[in-house]
Amino acid sequence: MAPATSAPDTGDFEVLRQLPGAGSATLSGEDEGDGTPLVLLHGLTATRRNVVQGSRGLVRQGYRQISYDARGHGRSSPAPSYAYPDLIGDLGAVLADRGLERAVLAGSSMGAATAMGFALRHPERVPALVQITPAFAGASADESRWDRLADALESGGIEAFVNANDPDTLPERWRESVRMAITQRMERHEHLDAVAAALRAVPRSLPWEGLEPLERLEVPTLVIGSRDEADPLHPLAVAEAYARLLPDVELVVEEEGQPPLAWQGGRLARTIVQFLESRLSRG
Repeated sequence: MAPATSAPDTGDFEVLRQLPGAGSATLSGEDEGDGTPLVLLHGLTATRRNVVQGSRGLVRQGYRQISYDARGHGRSSPAPSYAYPDLIGDLGAVLADRGLERAVLAGSSMGAATAMGFALRHPERVPALVQITPAFAGASADESRWDRLADALESGGIEAFVNANDPDTLPERWRESVRMAITQRMERHEHLDAVAAALRAVPRSLPWEGLEPLERLEVPTLVIGSRDEADPLHPLAVAEAYARLLPDVELVVEEEGQPPLAWQGGRLARTIVQFLESRLSRG
């Protein structure tokens, strides 16, 4: 692995980010462990706990794990804008606050797009990249579903949001566990109105334009896809497209009929470690 960078302070941290002409926003995070720094970035409506699902496998394997709640999510404060350029700027602010010039980036869904957007702008700062169930296919997403979820959250709170996610379309064996997981995830947010605002804004913004820029990114990248047909927001086709375009890439997908790897924190952490050990030399 690459040489470690010492932390200014470990444990919980907050980053106060000044927003030109719009006051400030506070990002809440955690900094754990020693070794190669690895930043986790979560998906839309999730929190920092939902990238490796609370697993401490990365820390136990000698990585310095840095995670934070995106603006308006979890314990982070609301902000006037939730577009990808803002999210990418927040990532840069967290790296600066933690004293990091370089760090492995591992993101899920919205976090995957944020990490990739940062890597495309600053490839020299990213020794390796992990894309967990990427959803961005080079253009803005269908806004109607996200608006419907935002409407439900604003009008009926968490219960209405869970119902609007259509968990009844899932196989019976997973239905209740998925409903519970969504409920628990949403209960971690301190500002549900801000999450609703993010639901409307993020899908309308672009982390970068088109998929062609991936062809020029030389950063070693692990792409973790999913065969989960009940999750139309993260189609396997997007992960496969990334794997075709990126020059230095490994694609991992669970076996047919198995739960998505992205749901299994311990296995996911081990998969990430195996990839990084094969790409980065120990310092």
